[in-house]
Amino acid sequence: MPDAPSPDTVFAELAAAIGARLFTVTTHDPEAQLFRRAYTSHPAEYPVSGTKPMTRDAWSDQVIGRHESFVANTTAGFSGLFPDHALINALGCHSVINVPVLRGDGEVVGTVNALDAEGWFTPGRVARIEALVAERNAALVPAMTAAAQDRP
Repeated sequence: MPDAPSPDTVFAELAAAIGARLFTVTTHDPEAQLFRRAYTSHPAEYPVSGTKPMTRDAWSDQVIGRHESFVANTTAGFSGLFPDHALINALGCHSVINVPVLRGDGEVVGTVNALDAEGWFTPGRVARIEALVAERNAALVPAMTAAAQDRP
């Protein structure tokens, strides 16, 4: 049986398939009430060591609670939820999609996050990204689990 690809390989392949200007993967740690960055296309601005506190808001209700992707095609659509929106904009990104990744038991293990120009996430792109994440779920879940275990 061949070895499973490294988490970075799994994440990099998905990043290439999605093709967004900024791409990250975060793992969800409900016990610590944190999201931890497991992969990033921009390590200077968004290092893998980064964390975000988990807050109860419209985003968490949608993505973690209802297991639905969050899509905002303007800065105004996400600035109230993302305190780092100025940095996001400085990278030329004005739209976002966050896709939850679920284990077989329905628990959210993390999110796949892509950001790009304003209006980038058309219904067709959203459907394509969600399909890519779903197709790669069997590789993403163990990669995200391994990444979460490798980082404090």
